[in-house]
Amino acid sequence: MISQFFILSPRGDVIIRRDYLGNVPKTSTETFFRTSKFYKAGDEAPPIFLVDGVSYLSVKDGGVHLVATTRDNVSPSFVLEFLKRISIIIKDYCGSISEEAIRKNFPLIYELLDEVVDYGLPQNTSTEALKTFVLNEPTVVAPPASLKPLFGLSKGPTGVFKSVLDTNRTDGKRRDEIYVDVVERLAVTFSAAGHAISSQIDGSIQVRAADWAADTASAATRRLYMA
Repeated sequence: MISQFFILSPRGDVIIRRDYLGNVPKTSTETFFRTSKFYKAGDEAPPIFLVDGVSYLSVKDGGVHLVATTRDNVSPSFVLEFLKRISIIIKDYCGSISEEAIRKNFPLIYELLDEVVDYGLPQNTSTEALKTFVLNEPTVVAPPASLKPLFGLSKGPTGVFKSVLDTNRTDGKRRDEIYVDVVERLAVTFSAAGHAISSQIDGSIQVRAADWAADTASAATRRLYMA
């Protein structure tokens, strides 16, 4: 079971972060970057290492670090393969994986993460299967050229890069769907004896109606207070 997932830039900046279990310190991103950058005897940090009872598992792709943390005894090969699958999913939907591509596709990537990880448990990582659940449109970013021009000729990628969402997701069939999210937060004040003094529910209902020919969106909110 994964406790956290985050993506770091080459400078150690947090680009994407999800905390699923809350049993790992919030400073884990700093711990990972510091440990990997200044590893023992100047050696390159391995893809798996342990710090204060927390296992850090990572893969590097496109100049960014995809990292998972856990306190459980999980299969390292399974988690590393899962991180690689996330990298592939980002490439499929955004055209490439890089700091720029991730920053330009925040909503889409968070939406994908919500589908592939549920309370720290990896779920379906099939690119085709995820098409059905993704509503945000991608901003496609071509991967940067890895080689400098030689004799005026560019050695960078020459193919056409696009998202899998550029294809018809409905196979020519119109699909009208409504997505409803109910978000609620409960705040309770207790006395020293453990009795509830006051409580409050603050929430919202978010509604999105989408037909794949022309997306429309609407939102309604409600607030409930309980004394």
